[in-house]
Amino acid sequence: MIKKILSFVLTVGMVVINFGFITPQVVSAANLTSMSDVVSNLTASAVANHTITFTTPTGLASGATLILTFDNSTSIDAALTYADVDFRYASTDVTLAAAPSGATMGVVRTSATVLTFTNGTTVIAGGSVIVIKIGTNTTIGGTGTHQITNGTAGTTLLRVSGTFGDTGAMSMSIISNSIVAVSAEVLSSLSFTVSSNAIYFGNLRTAGACFAQNTNPGYVTCPTTTETEAFNMTAGTNATAGYTISVQGDTLTSGANTITALASNTASSPGSEQFGLRATATGGGGAVQAPYAAAGYAYTGTTSTPATVATASAPSATTTYSVRYLANISAVTEAGSYSTSHTYVATGNF
Repeated sequence: MIKKILSFVLTVGMVVINFGFITPQVVSAANLTSMSDVVSNLTASAVANHTITFTTPTGLASGATLILTFDNSTSIDAALTYADVDFRYASTDVTLAAAPSGATMGVVRTSATVLTFTNGTTVIAGGSVIVIKIGTNTTIGGTGTHQITNGTAGTTLLRVSGTFGDTGAMSMSIISNSIVAVSAEVLSSLSFTVSSNAIYFGNLRTAGACFAQNTNPGYVTCPTTTETEAFNMTAGTNATAGYTISVQGDTLTSGANTITALASNTASSPGSEQFGLRATATGGGGAVQAPYAAAGYAYTGTTSTPATVATASAPSATTTYSVRYLANISAVTEAGSYSTSHTYVATGNF
């Protein structure tokens, strides 16, 4: 009896050991890490682009599938194809098509909430970072035209699964309105300066040209015989159509007598009556206008009619205008004390 019991115990022990030896091992799927999904618009029912990033511990074997599943009434555009998708791993772009072929990966919308990737022959190593773009944010091989429509307001899940062996899920909040209206106002502005409010010729002469200066020389014969800047103006604006600078006033006048203003751009001619100005421009987008932009001189303004001197046709940074005045007389120019007042006006074309 004792021998039989011992024999039975030994037999049972052998059976237990044998079953333990042939029991198959169970391998669990690995969890994806560093998962994120950047959604271009989180408003309910709005179309959006997705940039999905994760690290796969296992990698993707040849022929393995990777499945993206959305929930919460999210809808993948029925016309969405591989052309609306980018797939990148370890900074390497993968060629996509409707079905796998060689190194090309297949991408198919298998339902309104499921997008299935089937790997080709390329083996993606474990530990690789995978980036999947879906929508109009794709750039590999062209720009996508179809997107994913968000579900209703609430929490939505994106699950990653497939035969490649790893799984993961992430949640996102879909809200009723993610748009924040931002408003601001830029006030219209125009800057304008004139460097001097008085300029002087001195005593005019017939023997040579005379140019105005911005300091009073007293009663001396034309102290400035070469062209010089009488004064300068600066102007700048944010007006959509720029600005206009005009001058209004008469020529040099003494009672009923005047010095003839030049009606068109004319070179200096000492010994004949001439009164005029010209200007040059530096900086900004402003420009001197005819007849004041050439090397000669002109003056077309009157006491009642302004003449355009300079303009800018668009918003302009500050432009500096250097203004030069010329006066010549003839042998029969009437004696007298000649003067005039010129009013310069800058108008913003808002």
